[in-house]
Amino acid sequence: MTDLEDRLAELEQRLAALEAPSARAPKGLIGLWREVVPSEVRTHLRAARKERLLAARALLDHRIEHLEKAPADALPRRESISLD
Repeated sequence: MTDLEDRLAELEQRLAALEAPSARAPKGLIGLWREVVPSEVRTHLRAARKERLLAARALLDHRIEHLEKAPADALPRRESISLD
């Protein structure tokens, strides 16, 4: 009976090791991303994402300014065309 008890104790230890937080796989894509991609690379990618957003904001600001400067009657109007 001791062999069975020893085997059971060993299996319980292995199960506890598998269930330990440090042995678990990363949670979701974020955890995988943090585990696979080095922090320096993530920092550079975050800065590049910020620059893309700033560029988009600059483009939108420019277009809004252009629309605000144009007189209302200078904007193209829709025209109806009759088909015969």
